[in-house]
Amino acid sequence: MKLAPTEADPLARLLAIMARLRDPEGGCAWDLEQTFASIAPYTIEEAYEVSDAIERGDLSDLRDELGDLLLQVVFHSRMAEELGEFAFADVAEAICDKMIRRHPHVFGEASHRDAAEQTVAWEAIKAQERAARDATQSLLDGVPGALPALTRAEKLTRRAARVGFTWTTPEAVIEKLHEELGELAVEVAAGDRAKMRDEMGDVLFVCANLARLLEIDPEDALRSTNAKFARRFNWIEQALAADGRTPEQSDLDEMDELWNAAKRAEKG
Repeated sequence: MKLAPTEADPLARLLAIMARLRDPEGGCAWDLEQTFASIAPYTIEEAYEVSDAIERGDLSDLRDELGDLLLQVVFHSRMAEELGEFAFADVAEAICDKMIRRHPHVFGEASHRDAAEQTVAWEAIKAQERAARDATQSLLDGVPGALPALTRAEKLTRRAARVGFTWTTPEAVIEKLHEELGELAVEVAAGDRAKMRDEMGDVLFVCANLARLLEIDPEDALRSTNAKFARRFNWIEQALAADGRTPEQSDLDEMDELWNAAKRAEKG
């Protein structure tokens, strides 16, 4: 199969490129070996790289990363087409139908006063779709198990909150957090690693619940703290390097003092 070097429609060109890569006659050996399962980690990684480009405000990089993510959609669609299941056009058609169905205030007769009311209606439509698929489905079904754990915890608690299974104030969650930290401390003192793991999970789950009530994305908050930690630790490394030393040649007291200096420097 020959592939024209240029194509009037860039998307058609991308689909042709993927078909060529997956062609058993002269395609790419690596691409031919891939499966849905083997490609899935790359799909997740590309989504994170899109998020990273957005966070850095790098629109040129965002363009490239969106292309990489689009390639993942095309790759999965091509493999499904080879199995006779669906093609890229079916994927596009399905999302078009879904967006029209979920926006009756734009494409239909419904009307919503503001974004909050629209969000409520969106969730109601999604609930109707789930019910239509399977009446025995749990309210929590559909929250993907492959999501980052903090994100999944937040989404699970958000689903449960729809039927009233939730704390009503952040203060109540903070009280529960103190309770869970106390239970963790007991297991740390006992040295039972299996129970420590369970209690640590409970602490993190409550933190995700608290983030939901505070309307803070827990993954975004943790990413920000990760970046802050890396920035301040780098400040420590640079301060020690100016003295001709490395962190290994320092100690906790000195590095803690430098950490506090980094904090003061950030605050100006």
